[in-house]
Amino acid sequence: MLVFMEMDTVGFVFTLIGLLVAGLVIGFFGARWFFKKQLQKNPPVNEKMIRVMFAQMGRTPSEKQIREIMRNMNKQ
Repeated sequence: MLVFMEMDTVGFVFTLIGLLVAGLVIGFFGARWFFKKQLQKNPPVNEKMIRVMFAQMGRTPSEKQIREIMRNMNKQ
């Protein structure tokens, strides 16, 4: 014979809140881990990448242009 335990309303609400908090914490740390992993695989743009991009366009950038582009990208 199967015996079902009855849970009162307060216990049910606390269980739901606890599961929600646990899900948020696990989701936060999981997303953080995934984001760090992706940044290691695909690093953000650096000065070398900007130089290569200019070279592909057939231009030779000055140091001032490269620093300006880096500054603009870091602002955003």
